[in-house]
Amino acid sequence: MYFVIMGCGRVGSMLAVSLEKHGHRVAVIDRDESAFRRLGPGFDGLRIPGIGFDRETLLRAGIKEADAFAAVSSGDNSNILAARVARETFGVKQVVARIYDPGRAEVYERLGIPTVATVRWTSDQMVRKILPMGALPEHTDASGKIMIAEIPPHPSWIGTPLQRIEDATGSRVTYLTRLGDGMIPEADAVFQEGDLLHLSLPTSRVQEIEDVLKSVKPVD
Repeated sequence: MYFVIMGCGRVGSMLAVSLEKHGHRVAVIDRDESAFRRLGPGFDGLRIPGIGFDRETLLRAGIKEADAFAAVSSGDNSNILAARVARETFGVKQVVARIYDPGRAEVYERLGIPTVATVRWTSDQMVRKILPMGALPEHTDASGKIMIAEIPPHPSWIGTPLQRIEDATGSRVTYLTRLGDGMIPEADAVFQEGDLLHLSLPTSRVQEIEDVLKSVKPVD
């Protein structure tokens, strides 16, 4: 996959190196060329000097080829503007922005732009947001037979009661992450857009359950 990252500070450089280690192609944008030194000599991706929400800069970074875009500069406004340009102008579907103000982060989550507020961010959280991965193991019991995993459902599951998801997969919803906060759902809770779904399931059935949730929801 191909990723474009705006901002080559500590978070941006760690994210870029991490994605490249996962075997992905990466381009990094920063207005300060000296910032690229954080990438180290072993980084093979593109280093693009410029402003991350500028169309020409984004085009030089290969935004038209990008599978995902991360805005992790030091400015909230710049990050949100860049994220919106990437999504609305260039049609990048997987977009994430780092936001310093948690209140703003919640607003932009509601607008459909995944965010990570500074009080919560780590480079691992950014990888989780930007990569359209399957099951992400979060805990495995000592026997290795049971695990808790984050599994992203197909958009058609939005609006589905969690009980229906449990029945369809034979798993249990351990908790949800909604607007950056963890919550133990009520019995009548419904899966909403932007929710992160954390399931308890048998390790042996991970692929099977992932296949169910990645598919279009069956008609009731």
